[in-house]
Amino acid sequence: MSENKLATDRIGTEPIGRLLLRFSIPAIIGMFVNAIYNIVDRIYLGQGVDPLAIAGVGMVMPIMMIIQAFSMLVGIGANSLFSIRLGEGRSDEVEKIMGHAFALLFLLPAVCITISLIFTEPILRNIMKVSGPIFPYAYSYLRIILYGAIFAAMSPGLTHFIRSDGHPKTSMVVQIVGAVTNIILDPIFIFTFNLGVAGAAWATIISQFVSFVFVMGYFSSKWTRLRFRVKFMKLDARLTIGICAIGFAPFVMQFAMSLVGILQNAVILKYGGDEALTAMTIFFSALIALIMPLMGIGQGAQPIIGYNYGAKQYKRVKKCFKYSFLACTCVLSAGFIVTQLAPGFCFSLFSKDTGHLRELGMLTMRICTCALPFIAMQMMGGQFFQAIGKPVQSTILSLSRQILFFIPSLLFLPLLFDKIGFPPIYGVYWTFPVSDVFATILSGIFVFREFKNWKKQGKLGI
Repeated sequence: MSENKLATDRIGTEPIGRLLLRFSIPAIIGMFVNAIYNIVDRIYLGQGVDPLAIAGVGMVMPIMMIIQAFSMLVGIGANSLFSIRLGEGRSDEVEKIMGHAFALLFLLPAVCITISLIFTEPILRNIMKVSGPIFPYAYSYLRIILYGAIFAAMSPGLTHFIRSDGHPKTSMVVQIVGAVTNIILDPIFIFTFNLGVAGAAWATIISQFVSFVFVMGYFSSKWTRLRFRVKFMKLDARLTIGICAIGFAPFVMQFAMSLVGILQNAVILKYGGDEALTAMTIFFSALIALIMPLMGIGQGAQPIIGYNYGAKQYKRVKKCFKYSFLACTCVLSAGFIVTQLAPGFCFSLFSKDTGHLRELGMLTMRICTCALPFIAMQMMGGQFFQAIGKPVQSTILSLSRQILFFIPSLLFLPLLFDKIGFPPIYGVYWTFPVSDVFATILSGIFVFREFKNWKKQGKLGI
């Protein structure tokens, strides 16, 4: 029996706690280090260029999120199908899934990138509403980052397969290599070459290309028998639809987050101006360090849940979800403590400002994170249904926070706060905990109902 076969078989036999640690810790480390792509850029820009440069980069993030959404559509969808097929013992189909993923990860983002390059200025001015001193920073960063955005889509999309192939540590190494490259290049391009925001963009796309090279190196190595074969890159409609159906939930969630980001920036500019936008961008920069470990836990749990669901080991699926939920709750609680007790420290990482901007940044962090300890169910619910191949439930949960709760709160709460005599910008801040609480309740209802149905059907035993 091959070493690779043993690695995947252990997903169905090894104790869940140990297995989740083995898969999640490398994913957490990889995702945390991967966060440096954005965090380090913004630290250097805020400390050495201008805090408004952070706002400029933040304004173009919704465009990059749309490109990443296509990466999630294909990468996560194909990976979920990949894990389920391994659990079912249908190993003959996995390379075909991989081939389709490679082709789609190139084609779909390429279309989005091309459109963005052609209409960069109209998109920034007319859609993103970027103007004033922020515009030069946003335009410079976006034009350059788009040139290498294809690697930003392909590298993370393909890295999922390394983890589900039974090698989570290798997946972590791939992410670390790219992040370390970014850390090294950032000060060189920003300060030594005096490129400012453009330097941050060049450092990012070069590091993403390096990650892509390492991913392809793994699938050409002796560590796996799996290969990206040209014959499997000819798209089959049925398999393509299957991949996109499973990946649709995270795609829609990411896409919705992008649209919400555009709306949110417009509302912040309306009620708080450039300073409030800068404070919110700094908050999101700090939040990345918290969200990435949660994504790592989800990515570690996904192949375990998918494999065992395919193998009809439902007790192991439920146990994996339970442990993942508890792990997310611990991370979120720690993040809550830091942002409530030391918001000034978080802010100071990105800006030297000691005046009103600092006070606004601290207020933003405290209000926006006040519901953090309670949202683990929201974080894991959509990923759970995605991992077991139920795209409808996953899509509903993924969209609930952004569409059902966040947008109405974002439009209504500033008006309410203004009416009762508080600054309208406070309404924007309270939109975050309000939408988090409602989305968590809905996710809990869906997940508990699913497990209840399993129990009725005898899938969980007596």
